[in-house]
Amino acid sequence: MIRLSYWVTPILAGTVWLATLLALLLYWAVSEDYIQYSSMNDGQQIAYISDIGASDLKPLFVTGCVLTTVFLDISFAADRWLRHKGRLAPNTTTGEKVLSGLSIGFAIIGTVGLILLSIFDTVWQPNLHNIFLLLFIAGYVISAIFICWEYQRLGKHYREHRILRLSFWIKLTFVIVEVLLAVAFVACTFTRNSNAGAVLEWVIAFIFSFYVFSFYVDLYPAAATKHAPHQLRAKQQQQDQQDQQDQEKQVGAAVAPAPTMRLTRGDGAAPASRYVAAGEMEEGGSSDATLDGNATSGGAPSFEAARVAHGRRSGSRSRAMASNF
Repeated sequence: MIRLSYWVTPILAGTVWLATLLALLLYWAVSEDYIQYSSMNDGQQIAYISDIGASDLKPLFVTGCVLTTVFLDISFAADRWLRHKGRLAPNTTTGEKVLSGLSIGFAIIGTVGLILLSIFDTVWQPNLHNIFLLLFIAGYVISAIFICWEYQRLGKHYREHRILRLSFWIKLTFVIVEVLLAVAFVACTFTRNSNAGAVLEWVIAFIFSFYVFSFYVDLYPAAATKHAPHQLRAKQQQQDQQDQQDQEKQVGAAVAPAPTMRLTRGDGAAPASRYVAAGEMEEGGSSDATLDGNATSGGAPSFEAARVAHGRRSGSRSRAMASNF
């Protein structure tokens, strides 16, 4: 049974982009019979994507660019979110999180460039169109570099996840190929080699669709971890819960009331009446029986009374001995 999950977004983005490119190319080749548009240079026989996109199919071109970039940006955000939640191999360092954020940021820059180049077409605003075209290419290439860097670090930490290395090599291949083609495209543009430049633009655009599809490889494992977070994330959550419980125990021990001192003799609690004789002695109101240690409370002699009586007897003997001298 197929589980629909976040991997659907790159499939949608790549399908929309590929369908837009094929629609433009087939429209120019079949319906228009290789017509030469007004935006094409003299001697140019192959139309640029922007030449066809500035014609009657401009609404289709704009819609395709918007949908492609929106779904692709959702894929970038989904990758970051799923790693944060532990449904994909989570980031282990702050550096990996920074690389992920940079890849999302430059992808947004590429999104802005692609949408604006489709709006400011090459017929009415050629200079703005070229600026946004460079912004689109540079944004997504730099974004791919950062995400390759992130996956390379993840692959070193999670060597058991071969899919991370596979995704890394796919994206690294895209970066190398697209950079070389982009350099050649810019060179053809400045040398006014329009036919070669047009071919390179179409090749770059089609390769970009495969780059978009590559995010399926990254997001598909999340379909199997909807109810089972990543092992390391689960362990981290258990450790956090244990640390929280230990902290609560420490706080509870710190605020617990100090034990009260119990004045006892032996195993039983000493009743207050056993200390009455001592209180009477201090007040000068004790009786001779108390002083002789014979006062009892519930049949038990008073320790304080016995101590005082012993002291008086010792004093009496001392006075008797003194009188003999």
